[in-house]
Amino acid sequence: MSGNTSSSQSAGGFGGSGALSHAYIQYPPLKCKTDGSTGLFYDDGNKLLISATSDRVVSWKTNPFTSDVAATTDTISEGPVLSVRYSLDSKLIAVQRSNREVQFWIKETGETFSQKSKSDSDSILGFFWTDCAVCDIVFVKNSGLDLYTYAPELKSLELIETKKMNVSWYIYTHESRLVLLASGMQCKSFTGYQLSSAGVIRLPRFEMTMAKADANTKPVLAAEDVHIVTVYGRIYCLQVDRVAMLLHSYRFYRDAVIQQGSLPVYSSKIAVSVVDNVLLIHQVDAKVIILYDIFADSRTPVSAPLPLLIRGLPRAISSSQSSNKDAESSEATSLTDTASNLYNDDWRFLVPDLVCDVATGYLWKVHLDLEAISASSSEVPSVLEFLQRRKSEAKKAKELCLELVSSLIIERRPLPMVFRAIDVLVSSFAHSLKTGSYSKGKPVKSEPATGVDSRTVPNSGFSTSDSEDNANFKKAKDKFLDINSSSGNVDRESIAGAEASRTVDHSVPSESQQPLNANVSEPQELQVTSAAIPPDELYSFVFASVEEEMIADASYLFAIIVEFIRSANLEKIKLHPNIYVLAVRLLARNERYAELGLLIMNKVWDSYAPCLIFTLVNSSNYLQDDSKQIALLYLQIIEPSKEVALQLLESGRQNVKTRKLGLDMLRQLMLHHDYVVLLVQDGCYLEALRYARKNKVTTVRPSLFLEAAYASNDPQHLAAVLRFFRDFIPGFGTTSEHSTYIRALADMPSSVTV
Repeated sequence: MSGNTSSSQSAGGFGGSGALSHAYIQYPPLKCKTDGSTGLFYDDGNKLLISATSDRVVSWKTNPFTSDVAATTDTISEGPVLSVRYSLDSKLIAVQRSNREVQFWIKETGETFSQKSKSDSDSILGFFWTDCAVCDIVFVKNSGLDLYTYAPELKSLELIETKKMNVSWYIYTHESRLVLLASGMQCKSFTGYQLSSAGVIRLPRFEMTMAKADANTKPVLAAEDVHIVTVYGRIYCLQVDRVAMLLHSYRFYRDAVIQQGSLPVYSSKIAVSVVDNVLLIHQVDAKVIILYDIFADSRTPVSAPLPLLIRGLPRAISSSQSSNKDAESSEATSLTDTASNLYNDDWRFLVPDLVCDVATGYLWKVHLDLEAISASSSEVPSVLEFLQRRKSEAKKAKELCLELVSSLIIERRPLPMVFRAIDVLVSSFAHSLKTGSYSKGKPVKSEPATGVDSRTVPNSGFSTSDSEDNANFKKAKDKFLDINSSSGNVDRESIAGAEASRTVDHSVPSESQQPLNANVSEPQELQVTSAAIPPDELYSFVFASVEEEMIADASYLFAIIVEFIRSANLEKIKLHPNIYVLAVRLLARNERYAELGLLIMNKVWDSYAPCLIFTLVNSSNYLQDDSKQIALLYLQIIEPSKEVALQLLESGRQNVKTRKLGLDMLRQLMLHHDYVVLLVQDGCYLEALRYARKNKVTTVRPSLFLEAAYASNDPQHLAAVLRFFRDFIPGFGTTSEHSTYIRALADMPSSVTV
């Protein structure tokens, strides 16, 4: 296990419902305690938590994480157990018996064989299985690495290659496929190998930074102070400097390892988790967590430090009045102890987001509280950016984004802040379309993530992939090293997706300093797979919902709509006509019919739009003087549509010119039927007849015109309409309609002959 932490906590209340926290573990945990267990081991290659006895191996699948997963038991021969790992195809069990021997069980037949060190001076520090194209299993020894393949026909291992070097200790994660070997008196010199499906890649040797307490002291770096993490598909190494109280970060490239910066720490003991690409730094002594989103290489925490919280504990368990009458009360007592003694000596943090209490056998999964995080900052655009990058709880993140934007508008926050918030959401949606990561209501396979870095200074690019378990490597030709999302080979579509992602970044990486990236995706979700918000949802859940509350401030909401249209046009996103309908309705509500006309009439837009926008913003109390000039840039034309035309007609009840704009738009869109019907409703049925005949409109019922002409009490008009349909529609003279209105015409005073 990794992440050896120790602490005691006397303060209670961490399980209380009123406690504040941005990260939590959820009750019930996965219970992994077995009788006679000699230790718990984590097999990150297969995502298994293993409890070993002298003659049995009991394992639980941890992905997907659930508290009621069934245990699997395999029998082995008796003996000491230092480490246990299953092969990636689960056909073999490897058990380290000593520092010189690893024993293997073939599950299908029960046969065994062993691999021992050839020299008494060679000590096996550990081993791990790999999906590397070169080897199947790697032994890490104090003299270097031994790479083996498994030969099923021989039921033995074949040595492929040996890499000689002095090794003090090592760390490895299957998620990154990266092994770091520490050497030197201070254990601060490192050699790294990435074992990908393309082969074994040796990284440049590098040294980690360590401060000295005094000139005569040379601190020694411990394995628990170094962590390999994968964030946004990029592989980092985090190193705790206990003297300087800093957490140094390093990023790996093909031909360089570059320090990315340092984060302050407030505890001599640090543990690290990664939840949905968010870096969680557990300050063990201080018993708090600091969250970092290093997507943009920011060193600013996402939120203030807060303790870890256990949620969902039953009242009987969280109460200190638990009884000790039976086994259930014993379990309640241990859970109560866990709630009141977080970060104790028995906690082990497992890559990337698990916590195991080796004393009780409880396995917990760390979660983020997105709602608490979003409520902890007043910088809403930054919070929206953070939420838009979340994948594990995409539905929740989307709901929070909609709520935040609605609150900004309802609270009449400064327009520049609202504009930035709108731009964040539009840009995020446009990016999701370009990368193919957005799909409404369907399962989506995540696109590979690729950070884009310049030749000399590595800057983060816009990555799109999440983390997925049991990923394997595949190298795209002359591009980044990626960890792909399945245990088998990666198809060409996956590589094409990676290329598409790089295209969106508007930057071409050089062949040197290629970063090691981990492209891993979470299990597919069946509903919401992205927090990106399409324009129609932004309209339905934000603009339409706040419209009634903004009746008194229609110009304020109109300015926001204009910014939304501008931002969407820049990203080449087609908007639903409802957006333009709302803009028309808001202008009409303020009786700004002249400005509305300028928005509709394309031929005068270029010359009059600046005057229009300047008039609008000068009438608003929400824009500062320096922002009014910026508002002059929001020059957009309302796109013609049937919906907009009907809204113009509705708004034109109080303004004849506006109604005429609606009629003209219908005619421009060649909606002849609607245009003719509206002309009749306006009493212009003779003009409507001429238009219908000219444009061959045959879908309008004659009764519509006849009823309008009869209602006018003008016998000449009724006679003209009858004459038109008798000439225009063959056989109309023999219909009952013709007979009815002929009689009506005869009964009218001063009737004329048809």
